[in-house]
Amino acid sequence: MKRVFLKTFGCRTNIYDSQIIAEHIKDFSLVKSEEDADIVVVNSCTVTNSADSSARSYINSLQNSGKKVILAGCGAISKGETLFKNGKIFGVLGHSEKKNINELLKKESRFFEPGDLVSIDETIVEDFSSRTKAFIKIQEGCDFNCSYCIIPSVRGGARSQSEELILIQIEKLAANGYGEFVLTGTNIGSYGKDKNSSIAKLLKKISFIKGVRRVRLGSLEPVQIDDEFMELLDEDWLEKHLHIALQHTSVEMLKIMRRRNDLYGDLRLFESIAQKGFALGTDFIVGHPGESEKIWREGVDNFKRFPITHLHAFSYSKREGTHSAKMSREVNGRVAKERLKILQEIVDENSYSFRKRFSHELVVLVEERKGEYQVGYDQFFNRVHIKSPLELEKEWVSLKDVTVKKEGNFAFMD
Repeated sequence: MKRVFLKTFGCRTNIYDSQIIAEHIKDFSLVKSEEDADIVVVNSCTVTNSADSSARSYINSLQNSGKKVILAGCGAISKGETLFKNGKIFGVLGHSEKKNINELLKKESRFFEPGDLVSIDETIVEDFSSRTKAFIKIQEGCDFNCSYCIIPSVRGGARSQSEELILIQIEKLAANGYGEFVLTGTNIGSYGKDKNSSIAKLLKKISFIKGVRRVRLGSLEPVQIDDEFMELLDEDWLEKHLHIALQHTSVEMLKIMRRRNDLYGDLRLFESIAQKGFALGTDFIVGHPGESEKIWREGVDNFKRFPITHLHAFSYSKREGTHSAKMSREVNGRVAKERLKILQEIVDENSYSFRKRFSHELVVLVEERKGEYQVGYDQFFNRVHIKSPLELEKEWVSLKDVTVKKEGNFAFMD
């Protein structure tokens, strides 16, 4: 039996997609290391140049290994044809072809199967090997038209998974011992727009499933948070952390980026949610074409007003085929890095203050051991390092009090 290794790059959606690929591999043995594999399936990300480069470097490292390399994921759509023509990979597997992976792996000749960007996978995943929490992909694709983003062209338009299939999957996973569920997708706030439903309606139904202890959400857009969703913020099962995408906090830059944000409405939204004791994360792109010093200063001044405790910030990455790629006035890379540092320092201070305020009655799902500590995340999506003689991995623990340091939260259990 030939051996297959799955290498996953990128986001939570890719983690889920890798699990779907694994579910459909029947006539091969899955191994945990490429050294032990005859075939390597690379589930790639293409959201930035760095993501493309990481996958490409990994593929190059396998060139003289004698292994068959199959490219899947978003990079299969954006870079698959070039890599295939250049002989860098044995095969290309598009998003809609995951269900055919078993038969494609049997092929003796090279294959190029990019699939389509309109279907949605209906595989029910019942187990996430070696993971403490379960990822549930509730939708695929995005209808937004942000100027910098390549994702709609490699994932397609927004389309929702069947509510029935989502609930069946969560029921099965809960019965298998999973208590935390992470809802993921390309743009999860758009869930239900094609099914007479919504993310709030789906969450309510999930909350009634026996065994569900915590639901965590992927990124939401501010315009997708309505009154029905706000009513859920007092529920104990909803993680007390939301990631709400801003991308920038200059009114002018938001126009350049073709974002749907209302900056001052977004500020009121963040303040309202923070008052309910939520930690708040966001995305931010620095160095986008047109980000003058004046626009940057406006953005920083506004950013300081937002109660943001978690940050996913990165420098603009030019993606061919996007509107932003045609724009001039690019920002120097060194300047972009300095701007990133300023944002991170602001959020680090916010996080420290937040963690000091909320250091009691933490509920942690322990995920792994790192050196002398066992590490997990609390209900605010903050990492907690626990020193204990007990084996706590995959266990839920309640901590009355933790020691809060700038570098993290620490606790002892005897």
